[in-house]
Amino acid sequence: MADLFDRLRDGAAAEWSAYVDHPFVEGLADGTLAPEAYRHYLIQDYLFLIQFARAYALGVYKSDSLAEMRAFSAGVASILSEMSLHVRVCAGWGLAPDDLEAAAEARATIAYTRFVLDSGLRGDLLDLQVALVPCIVGYAEIATALAARPGALDAANPYRDWIAEYAGTGYQEVAAKARALLDASAERRLSEARMPQLVALFGKACRLEADFWQMGLDRAD
Repeated sequence: MADLFDRLRDGAAAEWSAYVDHPFVEGLADGTLAPEAYRHYLIQDYLFLIQFARAYALGVYKSDSLAEMRAFSAGVASILSEMSLHVRVCAGWGLAPDDLEAAAEARATIAYTRFVLDSGLRGDLLDLQVALVPCIVGYAEIATALAARPGALDAANPYRDWIAEYAGTGYQEVAAKARALLDASAERRLSEARMPQLVALFGKACRLEADFWQMGLDRAD
């Protein structure tokens, strides 16, 4: 039987494809993405991670068991650690910590992150996880696909580090744990009557992910 993530992805196939096959992603693969678009994305992704940490903290509150609380608490710690790595990556692109701290959230960043938080506040832990999981697992699957392309990891590709980071063992384990945690949550909370609503939630998260990529391409605020 397919796990919940596979069912959600299959139910929102068009939205998933628009996200994982976005032109921004293609630009990462072949190195044609404009550096200014990538810098804008890096800044907004830093601001995104701040709200993502808050969403994981909300997961602690929404949890029904100590095991779930520990899992989401570990997620908060992991995201905050990732932010330190993000700062180092940004430095390599000429972005100082002050640049990140002083930046304003773009509308696409606000739309996506507040959607995730609102989904968790209005719903239960499963709603929150479904809103979060396209980002967590999506990056793992995107990077794995890109890493398999000829030349994607060559020194000539300025975005090879992004691909290698998310295709690497460490992040792949993060994505696998997120899928396992989603399935464990589904065992406690899922009913077939909820599936249409969860698929719609997943699909909207994918659309907002695609908008986040587009924000980078447009350098939109």
